[in-house]
Amino acid sequence: MSPLLIALASALLFGLSTPLSKHMLGHWTPQQLAGLLYLGAALGTAVPLLVGRKGFYPGHLDRANLLRLLGSILFGGMLGPLLLLAGLKLASASSVSLWLNLEMVATSLLGVVAFRDHLGKSGWLGAACVLGAGILLSWGEGAAGVKAGIFLGLACICWGLDNNLTSLIDGMLPLQSTFWKGLVAGTFNLGIGIFLSGAPQSSTSDVILALGTGAVAYGASIVLYISAAQNLGATRSQLAFASAPLFGLAFSCLWLREPFTFYHASALALQITGVALLFKDRHSHSHAHERMEHMHAHTHDDGHHMHIHGYEPPSLRHTHAHTHEPVRHAHPHWPDIHHRHTHP
Repeated sequence: MSPLLIALASALLFGLSTPLSKHMLGHWTPQQLAGLLYLGAALGTAVPLLVGRKGFYPGHLDRANLLRLLGSILFGGMLGPLLLLAGLKLASASSVSLWLNLEMVATSLLGVVAFRDHLGKSGWLGAACVLGAGILLSWGEGAAGVKAGIFLGLACICWGLDNNLTSLIDGMLPLQSTFWKGLVAGTFNLGIGIFLSGAPQSSTSDVILALGTGAVAYGASIVLYISAAQNLGATRSQLAFASAPLFGLAFSCLWLREPFTFYHASALALQITGVALLFKDRHSHSHAHERMEHMHAHTHDDGHHMHIHGYEPPSLRHTHAHTHEPVRHAHPHWPDIHHRHTHP
């Protein structure tokens, strides 16, 4: 499956989480639900790790990648979901679903400022359209919408940091990094939530629903997103993931029977325009690759992985430690783990 289709599948699964979480907030506090969702993500990734006998932690993870993993856990697993659910408690699931496209803006801007990413004129204009849509939604939700918009904006900044950090983790499988994010962040948030608010009076079916939602909408979605981000780069994979709010909006209106308002329609039009402009953004120049040894999912038909082993077809995606020899070439590229260079 292509990285783009993987990112879209990730978006569909995550889009389910907003209306489902809105429903479950009647049984849990935001911190308790955030903990259960990410513990579900850990359970969902533990099964394929055990079945595939891949191990839960690679013994060769260096200090830089360990720090990236810890940053991903803090921002993406602990703070991001807690801020999201706090905003979801104040506003409709349909509005929150569209607000989540602010994550794309945060990912892009943080990528440019802190991670040597690149955006052209159309990219900046597209980011402005998405930001304008978020402001419009806040206006349409009234005073509570302003507070919810602040929570969602902070959550998206956290996930923007998470997206850039996880796209650079080298030497750890997406399943492994998602497992540790879910286990550590889920245990922390659930423990703090019970300490602050006491044990919730919830049924077994409520717990199963929360853990199941976490396993599918967070665990499977995160694994798919990381797989796409390591090949497309954080910014471009986030463009495909920007369809998640559209799925969330559709599920909210159809399942929760929330109204589709003028503000939703206007924000949706702005976001579609913004995403189209960001897709239009192109980046290409002559660049050099130094010798590198690392491990990540790859194919042998992408112009960077020219090593030969076995009799697999070049398009087969697989993971193993491999070495890149020095090369200089020019082609359209993204800020993935092979293209973290400065620009002329």
